Amino acid sequence: MPHTVTDELVSANRRYADRFADPGMDARPVRRVAIVACMDARLDLHAALGLSLGDCHTIRNAGGVVTDDIIRSLTISQRKLGTRSVVLIHHTGCGLLSLTEDFRHELEHEVGQRPAWAVESFTDLDQDVRQSMARVRTSPFLPHTDDVRGFVFDVTTGLLREVDPASPAAAT
Repeated sequence: MPHTVTDELVSANRRYADRFADPGMDARPVRRVAIVACMDARLDLHAALGLSLGDCHTIRNAGGVVTDDIIRSLTISQRKLGTRSVVLIHHTGCGLLSLTEDFRHELEHEVGQRPAWAVESFTDLDQDVRQSMARVRTSPFLPHTDDVRGFVFDVTTGLLREVDPASPAAAT
């Protein structure tokens, strides 16, 4: 049987475990922040934001879009694990900029079943960040919505640019 990437990851984990020492932390993030970001492999959130192990909850999906499952995770993060701030991070060059809901139709044609989920594609990064901020701020399940901020991470410079939640003109 050929050696797989998963085999390599398991081997790396064994080496990691050999040097591992329990840091004695619990599941509550030290900085009381949850970060919602895209799953893009180019985003090293801990390095980009100066975070250490235990500082935050990191919740990732395609596009960093606030979906029902993101709200579920944020609700648990806030109500059971003490987070109070939410940082949303989209990024330049995101694959969802070039997808459409037609992707669901293509999948249905290929596999004979339409996915129950939406693609959540977008053409305007800033507007999607605004929509994600609004979804967090208006969720009845989240008790802490006063510190919700959204950003676009530039994958070529490493810089964050904050998106004004109120004004499309102000963010251009």
